Amino acid sequence: MRHLGLALLVLPLFATPALAQDGPAVTPEEIGQIVCMSRLGDDEGLLQGLLSDELRSHIAYAEARDASYAAAHPDDKPPLGDGIPWASFPDYPGKCSLGSIAIDNGVARVVVTYDFPEDPAAQFSDTLELIQAPHPSNPDRTLWRLNDIRYTTSTTLREALDSLFQGL
Repeated sequence: MRHLGLALLVLPLFATPALAQDGPAVTPEEIGQIVCMSRLGDDEGLLQGLLSDELRSHIAYAEARDASYAAAHPDDKPPLGDGIPWASFPDYPGKCSLGSIAIDNGVARVVVTYDFPEDPAAQFSDTLELIQAPHPSNPDRTLWRLNDIRYTTSTTLREALDSLFQGL
């Protein structure tokens, strides 16, 4: 039922009037909102259609390495045993909000702040890095796609995925 509720919240973002505009169908702000919904609802499936081809490939490579490790070490927790690290810290926040949004040379940076009402000191902010990608069926259009996440810890999602496999 929770997934139905999230789908009903996300569906208007993809409505036909938005597709009729000249600009990208989904704005950087809307992608930030979807990331928040994903984190609050523990549903990374919401993100799958918003990934750049490069990030999708990077994640697929990490998942393949994870599967190989799991097959070779069935008694060990694999590197991605807690899933893809979509945020600096794995805890699910009580609240998620958007901060600044900056667009420069086809790259958008969207600040996402995660709040924990029971522990205000645990608040942190990550920055989504979005790129414009060609629309698959309309060469005159582009789509915003999540290309990486800059963590509050000064590393990125891609770097975190790579570091999980160092020394294995």
